[in-house]
Amino acid sequence: QVQLVESGGGLVQAGGSLRLSCAASERTSSSYVMGWFRQAPGKEREFVVTIKWIDGSTYYADSVKGRFTISKDNAKNTVYLRMNSLKPEDTAVYYCAARYGSGPYYYPTDYNYWGQGTQVTVSS
Repeated sequence: QVQLVESGGGLVQAGGSLRLSCAASERTSSSYVMGWFRQAPGKEREFVVTIKWIDGSTYYADSVKGRFTISKDNAKNTVYLRMNSLKPEDTAVYYCAARYGSGPYYYPTDYNYWGQGTQVTVSS
């Protein structure tokens, strides 16, 4: 059972930046795919970005393209989400997700493992 532990959320003003981290409890393999999703109050969980471990290919939601950057550290079994130019509409609980497969995967039901979530609040 893979466990994912997120960190790095918080309160930031519009235009600011945050970096989220997600550490996996076991060594990741080349067939690993990890992603970030977010869920605002009263809304469904939505795709933000995903990364394929085998080659580092990344896929972003249009709403965050150019502002968010996902990266990985193989040695630490960790994925990062750098969020720049944050907007109030980015306010949500952000979840890290993972699964084995060839990817990319864009839907919450595609993923087997989830972190506990970390709150990101962007004030205007």
